Amino acid sequence: MSRHLLSIDDVDAAEIERIFATAGEMHDVQRRAVKKLPALRGRTVINLFFEDSTRTRSSFEIAGKWLSADVINISAKGSSTSKGESLRDTVLTVTAMGVDGLVVRHSASGAAQQISQWVDVPVINAGDGMHEHPTQALLDGYTLSRRLGSLDGRHVAIVGDLTHSRVFRSNVKSLTKLGARVTAVAPPTLMPAGVGDWSKADGFATSYDLDPVLGDVDAVMMLRVQRERMSGGYFPTAREYAVGYGLTRPRLAMLRPGTPILHPGPMNRGLEISAEAADAIDQSLVLDQVSAGVAVRMSVLYHLLAGEEEGTNA
Repeated sequence: MSRHLLSIDDVDAAEIERIFATAGEMHDVQRRAVKKLPALRGRTVINLFFEDSTRTRSSFEIAGKWLSADVINISAKGSSTSKGESLRDTVLTVTAMGVDGLVVRHSASGAAQQISQWVDVPVINAGDGMHEHPTQALLDGYTLSRRLGSLDGRHVAIVGDLTHSRVFRSNVKSLTKLGARVTAVAPPTLMPAGVGDWSKADGFATSYDLDPVLGDVDAVMMLRVQRERMSGGYFPTAREYAVGYGLTRPRLAMLRPGTPILHPGPMNRGLEISAEAADAIDQSLVLDQVSAGVAVRMSVLYHLLAGEEEGTNA
C-alpha cells in the first residue's frame, strides 16, 4: 500500500485482496472473549471528524483499540475550528503532539488529500464531501466476497442518489478492479454530471430504469437519499422516489432467490429501501457490512501503521 489511503486509486486489485485476507484474520477476533491484538501497541491514532458519523467513527475507534492502539476522537464541535481556527492549524497542532496516524472525515471534497500534504503521518480518508469513502468500498467488497466468493464477472447494481454519493464513487472503482460488472441506476436528476465519459473510463453501465436490471444482478446496493446535501427538488415526492427507485416489496420479488442486498447506512426505510428488503433473512447484508467494517478498518490500520513485515499475531 501507499503511505496513505485517500482513494481507491491508492490500491490495486492485489492490494485489495491482501486487505481482505488480513481482514479475514481480524474478523476472527470479534468472536473471541478477549478482543485484543498487540499489533499497534504504543501507537496513537486520531479520529478527526468534521462531519457527524456513527458507523465509521465507531468502527475506526473499535478497530484501533482492538489492535491495542491509543485512539482519540476529535469532532469539529469539540475542536478549535469551532472558534475560527483553520483546518491546517488544527491538523498541524494535533500531529505536533506525536500521533502516528490520522483518520479524517470532512465535508469538503479533497480535504483528506490536502491534509496528507501537510503532515508526515499516514492519513486515512473516512469520507470527504462527495468525493470518496475508500474504507466503505473495501468493506462492501469484502462483505460481498465472503458471500459470493470471487467477484470476477459478478453483476452488481448500485442504486439511488449517485450524484451526492462518495460511497458510489469508491465502490465503482473497487468493484471493477475486482472484476465485477457494475450497473449504476438513478433518476436523471441524481445521475452525476459527465457520467457518460466517466462510465467509459471506469467500465460501468448506467440505467434510468431499475426494474429490467434487478433480474440480472448477483447483488444490489441501495444508497441513501442524502437530503441534507440537496438544495433543490431532485424528485417530486418521497413516495414517487420510492415507487420509481426504491427496493420495495414487489421489487424484492424480482431478484433471484438469495440475491444479497447491501446498504452502507444509515437507511431511510420506506424511501430507498423497504423494511422487508432491509430485514430480508438470508439476503440483507446490512449488519454484515457493519461487522465487516471493523475487520476491514483493522486491516487498513495494520497495513498502514504496523508494517507488512510484522505478524498479526491473530
